[in-house]
Parts: sequence; C-alpha cells; structure tokens
Amino acid sequence: MGTAGEREYYDLWLTRYVPAQELLQNLSRASVEDLMPSAGAYVPIDAPSLAATLTIAEYDVTVEGGIPQGELERSLDELKSIGTLSVEHKGKTKDFDLAAVLPKRPEVRSEDGRCVVRVTVRMSEQGSLRPDVFVRAAIAQPARLAVTRVDLLTDDGGVWSRPL
Repeated sequence: MGTAGEREYYDLWLTRYVPAQELLQNLSRASVEDLMPSAGAYVPIDAPSLAATLTIAEYDVTVEGGIPQGELERSLDELKSIGTLSVEHKGKTKDFDLAAVLPKRPEVRSEDGRCVVRVTVRMSEQGSLRPDVFVRAAIAQPARLAVTRVDLLTDDGGVWSRPL
C-alpha cells in the first residue's frame, strides 16, 4: 500500500482454542522474520474489531529535498491554521477538518540530513487523512516522501494506549 509499518495488528479467528503462547509460537514459525508477531491475546467474541478500536495512527514522513526544519515546521503550522484541507481522490473531493483529524501538532526533527515529520492522524469510518498528503500540501516544492506508520493506538476519552 506504499506505507511501511511498525507495531501492526491483525485479528485472527480460530476454529478451536489454542493457548495464546502456543499460538504465538506457531505463528512465529510460519512467518517471515520481518512480519513475525511479537505478542498475542484473546479478546471476547463480542469485543469490537481492531478496525473499530484503533482510532489513532502515528506516522513518520521522511522528507527529502533540502527543506530546512524551521521552514517545514512553519509550513505545517500555517496549513493546519487554515483549518480545512480539500483532497481530491478518484474524482471526488473530500474536505478534512484539520483540528479534528490531526489531534496533535506535527513534530519535525532532523535525521541524517533529512526532515522527519511525526504526524498523528485520527482514523474513522469516514476515512483518514493520509499523512503524506498533508505534508505534501504544506511544502511548496518538489520533495521525495517516505511514509512509515509507527504506531496504532486506541483512544479512551483522550487517553491513548496500545491494545496489547
């Protein structure tokens, strides 16, 4: 999908009970090293799906193109202060309320001569703002972007946490 991921989750339905530790070992043996599960847990059958539970995603967007960190920070702040970002996708235009979909100010750091922007996005049934689209809209020059989702979180009344 064009986005690397860390700390990914997935639902697994079983046809019979297998102790969680044994299941984790079996999944680890059947997985390639980079996709090997590191934890597992049973959840109640009537619990919401992960897609419904995980509503906060954190991304690192690496920006290559020589944009100074301070300039990038100002551009991101200016775009967010506008309040709305219109995105066209597959012939349809969607307007994102940036205060609602970006629950945290983007953080910019310098790393190996590039800028890395940590973008936190609220996910919902109505869709999510892609972090690369937000960053690209803020910069006024061509730049190569690489996106990595670094965390998926639940939001329990403003308290963010990992499900496992």
